Amino acid sequence: MQLSFIDSHAHVYLPEFDRDRPEMLGRAEEKGVGLIIMPAIDSSTHEAMLRVEAGSNGRCRSMMGLHPCSVKLNYREELGVVSDFFGKRSFSAVGEVGLDHYWDTTFLKEQQIAFREQIELALHYDVPVVIHSREAVDDCIAIIEEHQRGMLKGVFHCFSGNESQAKRITGLGLYLGIGGVITFRNAGLDRVMHHISLEHVVLETDAPYLAPVPFRGKRNECSYLRYVAEKLASIKSVSVDDVARITTTNAEKLFGL
Repeated sequence: MQLSFIDSHAHVYLPEFDRDRPEMLGRAEEKGVGLIIMPAIDSSTHEAMLRVEAGSNGRCRSMMGLHPCSVKLNYREELGVVSDFFGKRSFSAVGEVGLDHYWDTTFLKEQQIAFREQIELALHYDVPVVIHSREAVDDCIAIIEEHQRGMLKGVFHCFSGNESQAKRITGLGLYLGIGGVITFRNAGLDRVMHHISLEHVVLETDAPYLAPVPFRGKRNECSYLRYVAEKLASIKSVSVDDVARITTTNAEKLFGL
């Protein structure tokens, strides 16, 4: 029986896939990745994302949001674009949004404003929020705590924090997005996940970024989700079938599939 995976976070509309996107998606399907959910970045990439969605026969579904690294002087205009899109059609989630203290700290205050407003947008439309939290996990958790009134759902994308942070997140009712980092030898995420139930996990690739071992440093793609699942299965001492079944059920619940 073919395993069924959901890649809950992959930028398959980016130029890195322009030369072989159909073939890449075909490889993903062969490896059991039945659905791919695409995070938005900003207005410069929305058209490409929606074009890929339209041509995917339902296999690729879009989020809508403003990435924290795209929060600049014009962030109000960008948030208006996000809001306008939600007024026109439905999306799988508000994402990816959050805080990034790694690349550029020029607009940290504006990042926080944009994050809070987009959380409220997710609550208004009853969709999950997909959170980018690079070097900012604790700050993102604190903001989620402010807004969690029993209705907010979401996932910390590319989670690579510690056990305490993982338990705070799952205690708030949010999921952990686990990708290629779990295969990195010195990342320590394998030790953290030993203590976290699969009931709190969704799988992701973040393609074309963060390819798992043995492809680390190369372009990531959705078919590599199997390597993440195999690593999780080894850590949790369960079968890959169990990982597929549990994480797919989690993603279906999270995104209302």
